[in-house]
Amino acid sequence: MKKQLILASTVAGIAMLCSYSSIDRHQATAAETQEVEIKFSAVVGEKPFNCGESYSNLGTSAATVTPTDFRFYVSDAALIDASGKAVPLILQQDGKWQHQNVALLDFENKSGACANGTVEIRDRLIGTIPKGSYKGLQFTLGVPSNLNHEDASLAPSPLNLTSLWWNWRGGYKFLRIDIKNQMVDQKPDSKSGIESSQITHNAGSHGSSHGGGLQGFMIHLGSTGCKAEGNNQKPTNCVNSNTSKVILSNFDPTKNTVIVDLKSLVSQTNLAVNQANTPPGCMSEPNDGDCAGIMTNLGLPFGDKPAAGQTFFQVK
Repeated sequence: MKKQLILASTVAGIAMLCSYSSIDRHQATAAETQEVEIKFSAVVGEKPFNCGESYSNLGTSAATVTPTDFRFYVSDAALIDASGKAVPLILQQDGKWQHQNVALLDFENKSGACANGTVEIRDRLIGTIPKGSYKGLQFTLGVPSNLNHEDASLAPSPLNLTSLWWNWRGGYKFLRIDIKNQMVDQKPDSKSGIESSQITHNAGSHGSSHGGGLQGFMIHLGSTGCKAEGNNQKPTNCVNSNTSKVILSNFDPTKNTVIVDLKSLVSQTNLAVNQANTPPGCMSEPNDGDCAGIMTNLGLPFGDKPAAGQTFFQVK
């Protein structure tokens, strides 16, 4: 009996020590990390983005437009330390805006012209990172391949928005910005001789330019040329992944904000015309000339143009 009591006491003591050890490790881990918020702000030139507001002097035609959507996914966020090493930001798994290493930034609020969106907005990443001094930020615009080809109707939030999804093969719309504009039927472009659509009357942000007026200008970034071995299988690769790695130097998360500028994104694009026999705006297809300037400003290669420095994301 005495031996049994001694044994029970020893086992209890070991269990208590293990429990204390676990607590100590947790406290040590908490003491070694810090919570970080990476703030984003959507603008159109010098003005903040607001649903329903019109903005003038955009693109090469100095168009006046009304945005109706402004959302995008980012992944693999990291802060850059003093030695230049990228240290991953471990995203808070909130069950709504952030899942694994992917986060949704959403600047529309379903008001005004943004009827296709959601009421809540999201303007930051929240996560933890080892304590230290950081001088820069990097992330990828887009959804990683292992999560990109899921069924949005079954996926966890924020990957469950069907308005940000094409289909299981194409995957998600990494970036969705829609605008309302004015337009007329297709006619030849006097400079290139290519038939195009020019703006002269009001229309919504959806639809096709096939055989009629341009239905607004939509910017939907996503993977193209995705191939699978069979119709019921997920793609094994995409010819154009169209994920853009963004590196912002001189970024201090305690002081700086990531500025996302629609005016800069469309600075090389004529928003008053649309290439004939293509959807309105840019749907990331490699044969759509309306994507050329947009892809350049996103830091992506397009056609025979190599990737250049992106201008869509800036530091303030």
